[in-house]
Amino acid sequence: MTENNENTDKADKNSLGGDLILPIAAFIFTLYYFYTIIDVPRIAQISAFFVGIILIFLIGLLAIRIGREVKAGTADLRLGGIIEPRSFIPKRLALLALTLGFIIFVQWLGFTLTVFTFLSLAMLLLGNGRNKGFVFAIAGILSFGGYLLFIVAFKTRFPAGPFEQLMERLF
Repeated sequence: MTENNENTDKADKNSLGGDLILPIAAFIFTLYYFYTIIDVPRIAQISAFFVGIILIFLIGLLAIRIGREVKAGTADLRLGGIIEPRSFIPKRLALLALTLGFIIFVQWLGFTLTVFTFLSLAMLLLGNGRNKGFVFAIAGILSFGGYLLFIVAFKTRFPAGPFEQLMERLF
């Protein structure tokens, strides 16, 4: 085959390598999860094992489907959609940076302000800076809703920042 025909053949195939990233990460996490539940009560072990086995079963089904497509020649394991189109790479890297920033700053800003900041910046990035008022309103509603649900209702021990400390003093 000539190089041009090889490129045409590649273009006709589905690139499914990127579809394996999350399942591989989920499989590794599940194995880690199994390792960490060794010392918990028996009923919790059974529940965790049941959930983990279902996840591994679903990952296996996906792997079989992808394997069949690769074997049939209709797909390959290139990353394709993850790295293409190349014009999306800067936004993807910016979203990765925002995610890392969330992880780093949540301990100082607290849950609510960090969620608000992350959601606002992510939506502005993905929307190319349009509808700023709408973006800030949605981010505010979602972050305050998260505060009410997780911190007030469920009493989850997320990092307390200035907003959470203020709300604690007020109420």
